[in-house]
Amino acid sequence: MSELPIALLRTFVVVAETLNLSAAASRLHKAPSTISMQLSRLESRVATTLLERGQYGVRLTPEGESLKLHAHQLLSLHDRIIGTFKHADVGGSVRFGTHDQYATRLLPSILEAFVLAYPQARLEVVSDHRPDYLLELMEKKQLDVALVEMPRLSEGGVRLSQDQLVWVQSDRLTVHDKELLPLATFPPGCYHRSCALKALEQSGRSYHIAFTSQSRAGVLAAVRAGIGVGVVPRSMVEEGMVIVGDQLPALPETNTALFVQPQTNEATTRLVQTIEQSLQFHKQA
Repeated sequence: MSELPIALLRTFVVVAETLNLSAAASRLHKAPSTISMQLSRLESRVATTLLERGQYGVRLTPEGESLKLHAHQLLSLHDRIIGTFKHADVGGSVRFGTHDQYATRLLPSILEAFVLAYPQARLEVVSDHRPDYLLELMEKKQLDVALVEMPRLSEGGVRLSQDQLVWVQSDRLTVHDKELLPLATFPPGCYHRSCALKALEQSGRSYHIAFTSQSRAGVLAAVRAGIGVGVVPRSMVEEGMVIVGDQLPALPETNTALFVQPQTNEATTRLVQTIEQSLQFHKQA
């Protein structure tokens, strides 16, 4: 077997994670035809089929699943080695605050890339469901960077992406038509909660808080179980739940906003750049 180029392995891992050539091409800033060509070259190198292409995307073969695991380990080691030598002078602490929905869905790969690229930096993350609390920590200079969800027309911060809040419920149990609407939500201070209660009260819809959790995973588990209706950004609707349409009052659009202290160290600047350049957050006009 010939050597496996890092570039081909990196392309393969992204495809293996997205299981969609167009999505992988977007993340890698490459044409889908280039992605296909690189995958063919990799399969030629390992002399086996790694992916099966179909009408609805691609899926990994058993050999592909095995390579995905090994490739991820190799790329992590490769990036850590490069970071040790290339960014050895970038150190110091970075105090980063964010919402649980970003910490669990969009940020893991971004933070992994940062940690690997800047091994001398010390990352300290605070995850909280209250955007006002995170901004308060910024005002007190207890955070260097905060990634929060804001009303679309509000001011402040660098706007990274736009989204729409939607009502969601279990795909197996209908609960939105109950006379007293059950809600699954975060405790007070959550932007989603305040938007939901305001919309319901303005529309005259009766409701009760059926489930409360500090954890996004807990709230979504309650939604899937049919305990209550929840509120999430449209881009973060997950398997096991469906969007409730016109039967409930409309919810507002939102922005993902990045707040940064005026004076920061080099490590913080690099984290901000890593977040802003990531395709996890698609800038929209």
